[in-house]
Amino acid sequence: MNRYPDDEQLLSIYRTMVTIREFEEAAGRMAEQAQIPGAVHLYAGQEAIAAGICTQLRQSDTITSNHRGHGHCIAKGGDVRLMFAELLGRASGYCRGKGGSMHIADLDIGILGANGIVGGGPPIAIGAAFAAQYNGSGGVSVCFSGDGSTNEGTWHEALNYAALFKLPAVFVVENNHYGEFTSQEGQGAISRLSNRAASYGILGVTVDGQDLLAVYDAAAEAIERARAGEGPTLLECDTYRFYNHTGRSERDPRPEEERAKWRERDPLKLLREKMEERSILSAEAADEITAEIQGQIEAAVAFAKEEPFPDPSELLTDVYS
Repeated sequence: MNRYPDDEQLLSIYRTMVTIREFEEAAGRMAEQAQIPGAVHLYAGQEAIAAGICTQLRQSDTITSNHRGHGHCIAKGGDVRLMFAELLGRASGYCRGKGGSMHIADLDIGILGANGIVGGGPPIAIGAAFAAQYNGSGGVSVCFSGDGSTNEGTWHEALNYAALFKLPAVFVVENNHYGEFTSQEGQGAISRLSNRAASYGILGVTVDGQDLLAVYDAAAEAIERARAGEGPTLLECDTYRFYNHTGRSERDPRPEEERAKWRERDPLKLLREKMEERSILSAEAADEITAEIQGQIEAAVAFAKEEPFPDPSELLTDVYS
């Protein structure tokens, strides 16, 4: 049985996807102008995954993210004003300006943190899943990671532990076919990463990560299984990042033909076309949504730029040793 969102939910998901895209475009421009300290890994091109999954989670459910995590944070309910403040190193940012682009967290809405360490999220995710199981809360822990992380020991250890104890976890692998600058073929002999689930006796599924409805349907089943005590699922989403490993640099080593092919499968474009076909959204209404969200993003950037930097006296505050 297919599980698809209703028309109202589709509109909400579309708005989330547009918000992610416009946030990333703004962040990319600011990085080009050296306004953001440190590296910025853009999520543009992968919006259907975060939006299709997080829209089905409760606020009390948890997610862990990775270095390319802005989309996950927005889809789980993150405040774009506080996110921009964090990117700009301001005291009002989610981590008081100390975490930056790769380490945004908001425990109040279940965002346990993005992570600059490849494979750093899975151990945290299974800790949250274990807590949900132990407490009987009915909560689900979703771990977002890239294809490169599946070659890390922490990823495999986490899957093994989750499988052994049938933890309420969903391991989402956003397979954008590159680990930094190395193609998937150059970093592993296996092509379908969901096949790795068989090593741990859990369900493994691969879906088209550019198709919001496909992601939504597969995620719905995985989340339902987790809540019902049926254990974890490995959900591989076949996708592609539209920009270079960091920023929007035109010096992209990936083949131009490959990039153009994936651009034709822009998840926003595909969803917009489906909604127009079903008379859920007109072209004019879609343009109005984009313009409205662009205004919200501009206001969020303006807010962040006006915020103060942390006081030097706070240098060691929240630093643990």
